[in-house]
Amino acid sequence: MQNDESGHDHDQGLQHDLAIMEKRADRRQLLKWMAGASLVPLVGCGPEDSDALLTQATEDELLACTRIPEEMAGPYPGDGSNGANALLLAGINRSDIRTSIGGATGVARGIPLTLTLTLVNRAACAPLAGYAIYVWQCERAGLYSMYSPGVQYENFLRGVQVTNAQGKVTFTSIFPGCYPGRWPHIHFEVYPSLASISNFRNKIATSQLAFARAPCQQAYTATGYQQSAANLRPLSIERDLVFADGYANQLAVTTGNNTTGYTSTLQFAI
Repeated sequence: MQNDESGHDHDQGLQHDLAIMEKRADRRQLLKWMAGASLVPLVGCGPEDSDALLTQATEDELLACTRIPEEMAGPYPGDGSNGANALLLAGINRSDIRTSIGGATGVARGIPLTLTLTLVNRAACAPLAGYAIYVWQCERAGLYSMYSPGVQYENFLRGVQVTNAQGKVTFTSIFPGCYPGRWPHIHFEVYPSLASISNFRNKIATSQLAFARAPCQQAYTATGYQQSAANLRPLSIERDLVFADGYANQLAVTTGNNTTGYTSTLQFAI
């Protein structure tokens, strides 16, 4: 099993990924400048005061309406780009992704996670309805269904939902594990419609969302997450393969606990 995501020969290659990362290196600083500039006329002060005027709410709003960074799908997408294709399975359009479908019977055990994604248009920050969002993640020990030894014949923790009038989709899942070399994350792809998901070439965005350290540390004290706790200790999101170049508009807001479960939300734009 390959436990990092550097071997993604099915995407456009390392140089392509590095170029994407380089282009986004100063994204957060640019957003701060934009927010500061927009506030200056309102309060009649100079640019030197923009940092003081930039509230967290303003910055968060700007980030939520900024195009989500394009990221690598990684080696385990299950979208047909490297063999396995969960998107052809009957029943893949579902909100609860904890069980396998299509004749497989496995169930992903772990702390419940309710994940809500909100898709908006970056031009107007308006909700986008009718788009299909495919999510996939590892289970509590860091294994990916359809690929990892022991779960290669399962397809749990993969599913598609169509955005509603508010641009929202909601999935019932488990808190993802942490495997060596990667910060805890969930993958997703955006397709223009449910009818278009059968071919990965139809996707219009591929990205990943990250979790803050605190909920991960808390979640990983639960039964079954022992290896994830050990894998997390030496890691830093600032040095992660994917998030090192900036993760401000990829960091999910997560609440809850490891007894009753967690809720994570992320708004992102295309």
